[in-house]
Amino acid sequence: MNIENTQSQMRKGVLEYCILSIIKRGEAYPGDIIEEMKNAGLQLLEGTLYPLLNRLKNAEVLSYQWVESTSGPPRKYFSLTEKGCAFYSLLETTWNELATGVETLTRQKSDDICADLEASSEADEEEKSEDRVESVTDNNGDE
Repeated sequence: MNIENTQSQMRKGVLEYCILSIIKRGEAYPGDIIEEMKNAGLQLLEGTLYPLLNRLKNAEVLSYQWVESTSGPPRKYFSLTEKGCAFYSLLETTWNELATGVETLTRQKSDDICADLEASSEADEEEKSEDRVESVTDNNGDE
């Protein structure tokens, strides 16, 4: 099974919420969004961000304004619209419900088959290691 695909799908599922969380705090320049995501341990490429921002702008969740830059061309800064604030509120509710449900399911104390399998595997490895040591000792004793 390909873990990278599952990890990618999990990240995509929360990407929009994370980006909107950044923009919700105030106008945001895409480069700053990427940097903030990176600082949070979440990799985000421009090729992923810009289409998402455009889709959200077209859905009237975001608006933007051009701001002159002292170090190059004008920059596009994004902010939430009124519709975007309502959308964000729904995402936040959904996230809280999901996070609570996942936390409940993954933190329940019960039999843990994986821990049992891991312990069994470790015990098997120890036994094999002991057998190899005994074999070496027996072979050295024959000399």
